Amino acid sequence: MLYLLLAILTSALNTVVMRLSEKHISGKMPLLAVSYTVSLVLAGGCMLLGGQPVTGEGMGTALWMGGVNGIFYVLGFVMLQLNVSRNGVVLSATFMKLGLLVPLLMSVLFFGEIPGGLQIVGILMAIAAIVLIHYEKEETVMRFRIGLPLLLLAGGCSDIMSKIFEETGPLQFSDLFLLCTFVMAVILCTGMMLLRHERPHAKDVLFGALIGIPNYFSARVILKAIEHLPAVVVFPTYNAGAIVAVSLAGVLLFHEKLGRRQWIAVGIILAAIVLLNI
Repeated sequence: MLYLLLAILTSALNTVVMRLSEKHISGKMPLLAVSYTVSLVLAGGCMLLGGQPVTGEGMGTALWMGGVNGIFYVLGFVMLQLNVSRNGVVLSATFMKLGLLVPLLMSVLFFGEIPGGLQIVGILMAIAAIVLIHYEKEETVMRFRIGLPLLLLAGGCSDIMSKIFEETGPLQFSDLFLLCTFVMAVILCTGMMLLRHERPHAKDVLFGALIGIPNYFSARVILKAIEHLPAVVVFPTYNAGAIVAVSLAGVLLFHEKLGRRQWIAVGIILAAIVLLNI
C-alpha cells in the first residue's frame, strides 16, 4: 500500500509542476524531452547504485518491453495533444483517465485477477467519478471521434506494459526496463522536437528537470505496487487517487473552487478507494 500511495503522490506532483510550467515554457515537446532525459539519468543512476545486473538471461525481454513502453509514453502524449485540439480538454482528460480500463480488462482476461464484489463496486464508482469530475455539458462536442478511443488505448497501454513486465519479465531487470522506457521516450521526443524546429530554453530545462524527477519515481513505485497488489486494485486506486490529490492541490495551491459536482465526485472516489482496498 505504501508504494501505491507514493505512486499517487508522485503522479500528482508531476501534474502540479506541469501546471506551474504552463506560462513559462517555450513548448511541450522540449519540456518532455528534458523531463524524460532527467528520468533516464535517474534510472541509470539507480541501476548502477542498486547493483542491478545489466546483462544476463532476460535482458533482451527488458530491452524490448522498455522500448515499447517508451513508445506508448510518447504516443499517449501525442494523442492527448491531438484530441485536446479537436475535442477539447474535458473529453480528452476523461478518456485519458478512462485508459485504466485497458489494464483492468487485460488483468482479468489474461492474468486471472478477478476482483471481489466490493472491488467491482469500487471500480465502477471510480469510473463514474472520473466521468463526473470532468463532465462539462457545453464542452462535449466530438469533432474527432476515432481519436478518443485511440487516446483511451494509448493511455492504458503504458500501464499494461508495466503489468506484462511484472508478470513475464525478469524483475531483476526492472531498472533496465525503466531505463529503456526513457531512452525510447527521449529519442522520440527529441526527433519530434527537431522536426518542429524547437529547442529547449532555460525554463524548459528547469521545469523539465522538476517534472522528470517525480515522473521517474512514479514509474518506479507503480512497478513495485503491482508486484505486491493486484492490478485490478492498483490502477483504479492510482488513477482515482491522483485525481483527488490534484484536485486538492488545485484548491490549496491555485485557489481553484470546486463545484458541488466535483466535491461529490471526490467523495465517491474516496469511497471507491476504500472499497478497492478492503
